[in-house]
Amino acid sequence: MKFAFFSDIHGNLPALEIALKESGKVEGYIILGDVVNYGPWSNECVQLIETLSGCTKIQGNHEEYFIQGTCDCENYLANKFFDHCYPKFKEVDLIQTYEKKTQFEDFTCTHTLESKYIFEDTDVTLGKNHIIGHSHRQYETNRNGYKLINPGSVGQNRKFINEINFMIYDTKRKKSDFRSVLYDVNTVIQQMKKLDYPEVCLDYYRNKPCK
Repeated sequence: MKFAFFSDIHGNLPALEIALKESGKVEGYIILGDVVNYGPWSNECVQLIETLSGCTKIQGNHEEYFIQGTCDCENYLANKFFDHCYPKFKEVDLIQTYEKKTQFEDFTCTHTLESKYIFEDTDVTLGKNHIIGHSHRQYETNRNGYKLINPGSVGQNRKFINEINFMIYDTKRKKSDFRSVLYDVNTVIQQMKKLDYPEVCLDYYRNKPCK
């Protein structure tokens, strides 16, 4: 059986729709958190995910911000996006139902570990296999005999802003299949302009390199 893993969608509906189409037929979905904030379609992304069959949703730090109604991170830009996106968000009741973690096969799935950005070269000791998001970096590595997998970001790739990353996991083969798809990020930027995003937020998307 095949399952799709999506993380860090960040209100990017066109990217989510493409990821769903490119996933093909799967038995279910694991959403690893941060569906909301940054992009202009937080409500629509949450609503679309609710329609998916066999979908497990995990809270990320941005769901936590939207639930508590404040963004208490130290990132200036994240706060600017929050100030713009949160007042328009209507689906708090739905994201409150998201889980903190879930078990998939022999993997524990959470948004991240120790509330940190975990990259492929981060010094971290594992006691079991993990699938995580949060760092927006696609990789699979091993730590002291355990697997650590990140499917990357669907909606906000921080290396190439126009690249969608996700993963299909085959339970029969016990193998992860990383997927990367290019899309037109200008559709996001144009919608942000229509919704009067601050220039500093627009510049974040405009100034990131494309592939």
